[in-house]
Amino acid sequence: MDQLPRFVAWVSMDKNMRHGRSEFSREQVLQHEVERAQDDYQRFRTAYLRVARDEPGHEVALAMLGSDMDRAHAHLQALIGLPRLPYTHEPSTVVRREAERMAREKETHDNH
Repeated sequence: MDQLPRFVAWVSMDKNMRHGRSEFSREQVLQHEVERAQDDYQRFRTAYLRVARDEPGHEVALAMLGSDMDRAHAHLQALIGLPRLPYTHEPSTVVRREAERMAREKETHDNH
């Protein structure tokens, strides 16, 4: 009689371990997807800032990179489960303002 409860516990533990392994695998896959999405977003953001700094008049490149950056940001938010909030600026709009501010600061420092 003493053996039966241990066997039931072993079967139960084995099921939990299998579930744990598969859950762990899913979490690892999701973590890699989030890392890849973060890398994509950072790559587009860096490219956008570089073009805004070096070629501020290249509006087509800025629009294309801004669109890609917004798409990458939305994908990243969807992966981590953040809802799309109404009345928020697209990331490219925020980065464009940041780039303009950096350019003004650079001009101010260069003139002094």
